[in-house]
Amino acid sequence: MKGDLKNMFYVGLVVMIYAFTFIAQLEAASQTKTCVQRKSPCFLKKQTCPKQCPSFSPPSGSTKACVIDCFNPICKATCRNRKPNCNGKGSACLDPRFIGGDGIVFYFHGKRDEHFALVSDVDFQVNARFIGLRPSGRARDFTWIQSLGLIFGPNSKTFSLEATKAAKWDHQVDHLSLSYEGKEISLPKGDSSVWSPPGDYIKIERTSDVNSVLVTLQDIAEIWINVVPVTKEDDIIHKYGRPENDCFAHLEVQFRFLKLSSNVEGVLGRTYREDFKNPAKPGVAMPVVGGEDKYRTGSLLETSCNACVYSDGSRTFDKIEPLLLNQNTVDCTGGSSSGVGIFCRK
Repeated sequence: MKGDLKNMFYVGLVVMIYAFTFIAQLEAASQTKTCVQRKSPCFLKKQTCPKQCPSFSPPSGSTKACVIDCFNPICKATCRNRKPNCNGKGSACLDPRFIGGDGIVFYFHGKRDEHFALVSDVDFQVNARFIGLRPSGRARDFTWIQSLGLIFGPNSKTFSLEATKAAKWDHQVDHLSLSYEGKEISLPKGDSSVWSPPGDYIKIERTSDVNSVLVTLQDIAEIWINVVPVTKEDDIIHKYGRPENDCFAHLEVQFRFLKLSSNVEGVLGRTYREDFKNPAKPGVAMPVVGGEDKYRTGSLLETSCNACVYSDGSRTFDKIEPLLLNQNTVDCTGGSSSGVGIFCRK
């Protein structure tokens, strides 16, 4: 009897040692980051990625990546999908349907073949080029976001990304065209392929073999982008009148901002301001907001508009007050576990 108890004790001890070793190995394999934003509730707190998504830049084939939100009061790293969540904050998809920083859904149609500032802050700006068509008898264009132009840094570096025109959609073909400082970028096909210029703080990373990327502006923003077509089913349902020779390849986009000034502007950027009152009418099936005259720019990489605040990156966040961002990557499609104290308004 005593021998059996002794054996059980040693077996239990071995199991416990193995379990602790396994947990330690998991934690060691998970990446960590420390929040350095002084005004965040997580200042100087280290966050470790969950075992379900142990890396900020996961290997090929992974569906989820680790993210941290230094203004999330829980101060815990979470997992998120590696493509835009069109039902999450900071998204712009479809016939542009936005979800603002305030969680409110609104539509901004702009105008086809024109450019508008989505986000304009003192040290970076993001513009979008809209494509579209207007069937006979309609009062406005159907529009989609075809390209993005980023201006950033103390020397106003430029980066642009566009969905290339295609008569018919082929999901195995890469429909993305990228350029930096006016020169085309060659980003090899393949999940997790990465490009970054020497000495600069922009990184482009594929999140699938083709048509999906994550653009990171260091300490400023992360932008998830996916290229999709207007399908025949979409055309039938919405009566777009899509021609046979153009599938209107366009972008699905989701932003995650790491810092913003209290003066941030833009179609989407203004919704992150504490003093912003969203004009979208509640209860309306398609709440459309204006602002074309305020946010129209002369080109994809032009920073001037009637409401733009970009200042060539010459002003720093030491001189202005950043917004306290609580942007946990909430999914408004349903489920109470996806957010932290967030109520999705539609």
